Amino acid sequence: MYFQSFSDFLAMGGYGFFVWLSFGLTYLLLTGLIAISMYQQKQFKQQLKATIAREKRVKQYQEQQV
Repeated sequence: MYFQSFSDFLAMGGYGFFVWLSFGLTYLLLTGLIAISMYQQKQFKQQLKATIAREKRVKQYQEQQV
């Protein structure tokens, strides 16, 4: 499909609003998904680090009791 001008390209034969809205929403949702995934990964790493430290403290306490 060839366009006579850049404004014709943006208009997409009268469907430009829907085309560009769908692209925009897709990129917005993908960006949000990436951000949420990164946040959850950070939280998981913090929880894992805390769990490992807690297990280490419990093991040390049990060794002291023996």
